[in-house]
Amino acid sequence: MQPSTTNEDRITRILKRVRRIELITRGLVKETLGGAYHSRFKGQGIEFDDFREYQPGDDVRFIDWNVTARMDDPYVRKYVEEREMTVLLLVDVSSSGDYGSGEDSKRERAAEIAAVFAFSASQNQDKVGLAMFTDEVEFYLPARKGSAQALRIVREILNYEPRRRRTALEPALDLVVNRISHRALVFIISDFITPNANLQFNGGTHQSAVAYPWERALRAAATKHDIVAVQVLDPRELALPSVGRVCLEDPETRQQVIVNTSDPDVRQAYAERVIQMQDDLNMTFRRNKVERISIRTDGDYLPALKTYFRSRKRR
Repeated sequence: MQPSTTNEDRITRILKRVRRIELITRGLVKETLGGAYHSRFKGQGIEFDDFREYQPGDDVRFIDWNVTARMDDPYVRKYVEEREMTVLLLVDVSSSGDYGSGEDSKRERAAEIAAVFAFSASQNQDKVGLAMFTDEVEFYLPARKGSAQALRIVREILNYEPRRRRTALEPALDLVVNRISHRALVFIISDFITPNANLQFNGGTHQSAVAYPWERALRAAATKHDIVAVQVLDPRELALPSVGRVCLEDPETRQQVIVNTSDPDVRQAYAERVIQMQDDLNMTFRRNKVERISIRTDGDYLPALKTYFRSRKRR
């Protein structure tokens, strides 16, 4: 019999993983994402600075007509460029994130993605904060600058033991609206498998999609902040393998169902339900002007992140 793993051993393993994530993401940010991150997120500030004479190419919306009338030449309002911003990571730590059919669980992959964003913000002298949620906000770390803050964020995600099992996005989205006063960049890192969006599956039947109860909260947050949804899924959640009769258990409700995965009709019904759920999510995000990044636990996440930053830079 092998000795059981002590809490100290687990913390040591986690700290080693944090160090590896730091080295990976620091190189990644510096070599491939740093410039794209900066060009994506720096923007026109809101603090008035002075007036200056209009130059070809200036935005006509900034012309001050009163000054223009007095000076007999067009003048524009000049603003201090906003170089510092706040990045907030909303990380789902509900029980469904503990699942992983390969080397990494969804929660471990979420920590790695969060590290990329945290170290990106740190290197660009931006503040970064963290909120971890289940069906309530269980942990909140206000935004601060510095690499120590980025490291703490990764440690907290990997080491945190959630009090509850289920998922609800509304409390986390409400926190963003109520606690962050100025416009911020908010990454929601989750599998987005919420109670009424779950794979409602029983044998060969599946239910049609229903409205998300958290959409109103998402709309309120997206009106005030720049929201990006980062969905992390395991490949076994996207397709059933043909392995005979198996017992599937919902990690959040502990509900179990026996499924004959050798039946092609069962696998087809499951696949159709997965497609429907993803389509519903896409429509919900588009309606609320929320961008989406899709990540799988069995693949390299760098192409998805690069594609996202490059597409935003072009726009």
